[in-house]
Parts: sequence; structure tokens; C-alpha cells
Amino acid sequence: MVPTRGEQREDAVLRATLELLAAIGYGSLTMDAVAARARASKATIYRRWSGKAELVIAAIERHTAAADHAAPDTGTLRGDLLGLLQPMRDRLAGESAALVLGLLTAMRDDPALATAVRARLIGVKRDAFAPALRRAAARGEAPASADHELIAEVASALLFSRLFVTGEPLDDAFLDRLADAVILPLVHGATS
Repeated sequence: MVPTRGEQREDAVLRATLELLAAIGYGSLTMDAVAARARASKATIYRRWSGKAELVIAAIERHTAAADHAAPDTGTLRGDLLGLLQPMRDRLAGESAALVLGLLTAMRDDPALATAVRARLIGVKRDAFAPALRRAAARGEAPASADHELIAEVASALLFSRLFVTGEPLDDAFLDRLADAVILPLVHGATS
């Protein structure tokens, strides 16, 4: 199906927002800059979004929705975990890195944006591991009490730390270690 002119305009505005967020950060992002980059009028933007925070949230939601992958069903918990970790790593190490840094800085400086981002985006990410853990529990491979939110938070934090703090490789060997030495013990520790 061919997108309508309105859908094309919305895509251009959201793409411009993401590009500017990555390039100059949230603090320097203006509606004028988005309009110029998207070749749209500010009136067009304000008809759809009431302000910068709403526009950035919509752009991030679109970006993450396009990149989200369903939890794979490989038949094993370890395989499913690696199937979740690989796209997480790839998105974070790819074009999302600058977006994440810009958004984190903005969230620190703008409590309203932080609240909105947490409410709309973070909960979805916390649920990423739930289907794989439910399947593993049904197969008797994991306890039903495994904390998918904690597992998602730990996995995200370690990927983030590797990329932005230690600078160590985010290669497949690291993902294997993350699954084997951290996530699987967390899953199985849920029974204790």
C-alpha cells in the first residue's frame, strides 16, 4: 500500500527529529530545525504534536516499533535469550547509540520528558523477555517465577555499560557470556 501524503510528511518529520536528536541532542533540538530538515512547516508539526517532548516521544516510539522483534522461539531458553540479545546489541551499537545518549541526557534535564519516556517506552522493553521465559517455564526449563523485568534491566545495563562505559567489544562471545554467566543464573536463581 502506498503511503498517503500525510503519512509521508509524518515519516519525514519523525525521521528528521531522530536525526537531529542524534546529531545535536534534545536540548538543542528546535521545532524550527525539525521543520527545516523535514521540509515541512511548523504549523504542520504543531497540528500533530503539541511540543518538542511529544514529538521526540513519537519519533522514538516509531523508531523502536520498527526495530522491535518478537521473542524468537528456538526451542531452548538459551537460544531464545541469544535471539533477544543480538538485536538489542545491534540496535544499541548501531544508529540507536547517539539517540540513547541524547535521550538519557534530556531525561535527566527534563522531568516531564523523563516521565513520558518511562511511561511509554521502558515498560515495553521490560516485557521483551517475558514470552521466552513463559515458554521455558512451560517446557520445564525455567521456573515460572523468573523475573523478566529484572532480566531485561540487567541485560540492558550490561549492554549499555559495554558500549558507553568500558568500550569493550559487544561481540557474540560477550552475548554468550551474558546469557551463560548472568541471565541463566538469574533465571534459575528465581527458585531460591
